[in-house]
Amino acid sequence: MMPNQLPAKYTFTQFLRACSALTRIQLRLAARERAVLFFNYIFPLVFFFGFGAFMGGRGVGAAMTRVVSMVIVLGILGSGLFGAGLRAVTERETGILRRYRVAPITPLPILIASIITGWILYLPSAVLIILLSHFIYQIPLPSEPLSLLVVVTLGCFAFRAIGLIIAAVANSAAESNVLVQLLYMPMLFLSGATFPISSMPVSAQIVSQFMPASYLNSGIHHVMLRAEGLAANPQPVGALLLTTVLAVFISSKIFRWEKEEKVGPRAKAWVAAVLLPFILLGTYQAYSRDHINEAKQLDRQIRRSQARLIRGATIFTGDGKVLVNGAILVRNGKIEQLMATAPPNADGLNAEVLEAAGKTVIPGLIDAYVQLPASGGVFGHSSVPDRKRGIERALAAYLYSGVTTVRNVGDADPAILDVRKTVNPGSLLGAELFIAGPKSIESDPPLEPLPNDLFDKMAKEGTFFIPRLAYVEALVAGSEKRADFLNIPMVQQVVKPEFLEPARAAFLGGNTPGARLGPVAGKMMAAARENLIRAWRARVPLAAGTGSGNVGLFHGPAIHRELKLWVDAGVPIAATLQAATSRPAALLRASERIGTLRPGADATVVIIDGNPLVDIAATERIASILFKGELVYRSELFDQK
Repeated sequence: MMPNQLPAKYTFTQFLRACSALTRIQLRLAARERAVLFFNYIFPLVFFFGFGAFMGGRGVGAAMTRVVSMVIVLGILGSGLFGAGLRAVTERETGILRRYRVAPITPLPILIASIITGWILYLPSAVLIILLSHFIYQIPLPSEPLSLLVVVTLGCFAFRAIGLIIAAVANSAAESNVLVQLLYMPMLFLSGATFPISSMPVSAQIVSQFMPASYLNSGIHHVMLRAEGLAANPQPVGALLLTTVLAVFISSKIFRWEKEEKVGPRAKAWVAAVLLPFILLGTYQAYSRDHINEAKQLDRQIRRSQARLIRGATIFTGDGKVLVNGAILVRNGKIEQLMATAPPNADGLNAEVLEAAGKTVIPGLIDAYVQLPASGGVFGHSSVPDRKRGIERALAAYLYSGVTTVRNVGDADPAILDVRKTVNPGSLLGAELFIAGPKSIESDPPLEPLPNDLFDKMAKEGTFFIPRLAYVEALVAGSEKRADFLNIPMVQQVVKPEFLEPARAAFLGGNTPGARLGPVAGKMMAAARENLIRAWRARVPLAAGTGSGNVGLFHGPAIHRELKLWVDAGVPIAATLQAATSRPAALLRASERIGTLRPGADATVVIIDGNPLVDIAATERIASILFKGELVYRSELFDQK
């Protein structure tokens, strides 16, 4: 039954027939318009291939997936706001809606038909973009295709419905264009579709939480990047669904058939009403910052997906093996290949090449004994007024120093638990944080060597021994009123002067815990070195731990001093490096991910200028750090917000 044959009141079946007839009519009309073809297909493809060419050959990984989601979001926004909003106004001004009115017919079938038409026209474009990304850029097809279809469909419906409200309240095509631009431009730049939310100023990050497109963008990202289903995305799905229902209801109430009908200023408040779900969600998110943290984690995941080939280096794998002129292929945050011989070129690998000739690659270092609530300054806890911020900075300092994992000992401080929730998932960049758990013995500064039967028992039971020579050295320095160990370049780089200078003055002035020990401190170092050597000879599992947080042991750099003290005590360099990589990884029960360089492990490596297997002091000469596949910009670690 054609629209002009419908009675004033009709059944649900007749309603469906009307929607179907109107949809067919609008599809035929759309097929005749070149603008529809351009904006639904050609325009998205220009963006897609443009960004693809920009990123091509650099190991695009999930970064190209982000381009796919960006193009999809832009297409949905354009189809909804421009396609529905401007087209409906044009149909009203050219008298097309007036013809429907004499049918007679209610506005609802017209609105539903417009929404369905936009969805049918746009969906092939989204499918085309996904298929092209798969066949051209080797992006995996979505593992949750049904969830992606639902999110894209709800996005199309919601923004088409918003566009129809704009058409209803706009008195002319020019006014409609202004209203569309007022919504489109902020959502384009503040939703995270074109620029990562994590790269925006804090104020812009908060504003983004009120953008409808940000929830569409996050929903698509979660499905495509994290392979999450609808159940894991209740906020985007719920917000888009509620917006669709509200917008259709409101637009049907303020629908106008003819251009002579005018809408007063009060009716335009309906546009704000349909945005109510996002206003409520934005208010909650501005308080909780959950959405901002999720956006940062997604951005970090994209950075970690970058494919890279580290080529030409000496590779210490962490388990005792050494590869000369080897190579490591990193992809999606993991080590994909470990090559004994570096390939002459990277053709076909689709990876960014990091030339490492003359350098050494080792696993990220692990400090198995730190005390994060204390700063290492002379005032202990009170030297960092904001303890949470102090812990965040400490973890950044560890990563800056090549320490990619730390084990905190002591009480489970609430501030530590809070920081772990943001740093470990990737909202902030810093060393991965473990809380003390597995059995180990952290040697207190001894006055006499420990008994032999204790080492035999530890070796038999597999109990780890952590001697903490750097802590003993700080005590000895305090007793001798010297502060030379604070002159290490990395200490100068990491520690703020307002903390470093008071510590230096305290050591020189004899105002430290070690100063109260007097000559006894010298016996402690001799006993600690002997205990370490005897434990190594007895095959006791050894783990390097610094005791950082104690006075004079600032978080981050102390691990390098610890390793040098081990070598000076007589432990072979290879065994010393294992004690800071694979051994503590076993202590933390995380050997499958960290501590060794092998296929399937986290791509967490430190690239060193020189060869620490010849000179252990070379560990301080850090050239680059990859943390779970992400190239760390060390100078930016202390500026995170």
